Amino acid sequence: MRLLAAIPGITLILVILWDAFETIILPRRVTRRLRLTSVFYGSIWAFSSSIARSMRNHKRREKYLGMFGPLSLLMLLAMWAAGLIIGYTILLWATDSELNVSPAATTFGTYLYLSGVTFFTLGYGDVAPLLPLGRLIVVAEAATGFGLLAIVIGYLPVLYQAFSRREVNISLLDARAGSPSSAAEMLRRHGESGHMHELSKVLHEWERWSAELMESHLSYPVLCYFRSQHDNQSWLAALTTVLDTCSLVMVGVDGAPAWQAKLTFAMARHAVVDIAQVFRTAPSAPQSCITRLYPGDLERIREILEISSAHLRDGEDADLKLAELRLMYEPYVSALSEMLLMPLPPWILGSDAIDNWKTSAWGRIQ
Repeated sequence: MRLLAAIPGITLILVILWDAFETIILPRRVTRRLRLTSVFYGSIWAFSSSIARSMRNHKRREKYLGMFGPLSLLMLLAMWAAGLIIGYTILLWATDSELNVSPAATTFGTYLYLSGVTFFTLGYGDVAPLLPLGRLIVVAEAATGFGLLAIVIGYLPVLYQAFSRREVNISLLDARAGSPSSAAEMLRRHGESGHMHELSKVLHEWERWSAELMESHLSYPVLCYFRSQHDNQSWLAALTTVLDTCSLVMVGVDGAPAWQAKLTFAMARHAVVDIAQVFRTAPSAPQSCITRLYPGDLERIREILEISSAHLRDGEDADLKLAELRLMYEPYVSALSEMLLMPLPPWILGSDAIDNWKTSAWGRIQ
């Protein structure tokens, strides 16, 4: 009867090893719906986000959510380790491996202890198998534990380097588009300073940023949970601002690079749609997107750009084109915003908004 228990033990070991391979080593999106990591994150995020939604203090909620990404990663690694230890424990117990202790002291807890010290390669030697099969199992477990540790050591730097590269451009957006970022503010500042021609270079950089974001966040979806340094910034808000800006430029803004805007829009839209597919967040209904651009806001944007020597094309055709462009991405960013609890940026920056670089613990620059 014990030998039958070896089947779930082996199955548990193989499932965890394959899940770790897909999560850490495989550099592409996994489309299979039933995955250990997906079930793990789906469960703990549902619980954590429900707590966050009940918090009324915005700063406290962002601080709480900011810990989720790194902490969940440690919990995932701990789950893998615990699962492997239990799997090898079942395997040792099922094969009735003879140990160098008295038969009366050989319990399931003894096998669990042996599996634990073997997995972490402690090598105490106070409990050890005597038969060849038992020795083979503990050697395999030691190799598994050492290999998982080596993979994790290599995995964490890659993960944090991708996070750091993502945040650099988000920080650069502060001076160009305000805090929180805004498409109208980005165009206003470039037009007012007489550097609208430099928008082509900026959008080109954001095209590459979107491509890197898609590559890294599809390979390592846990990065989507990592929050930015400031409460009024996020990767989703930055991506949405870029899409908003490209939409306005594609509708028609004097002196703005329409061709580069099309390229950046295509890449950014590709990124947001693929990331939404990873989390299986169905696009929101079009009506939910109206709250970002209220009636009359488009005319205000035209007035703002007119003052800064930039003219946004008007007319019914222009309005229809902007509505069509918005429907291509706003349902996806709205769904991700609802799921990840990351607010979307406004189209028009509020009068009381102040750039992050102008603030400190000791005051503000007016």
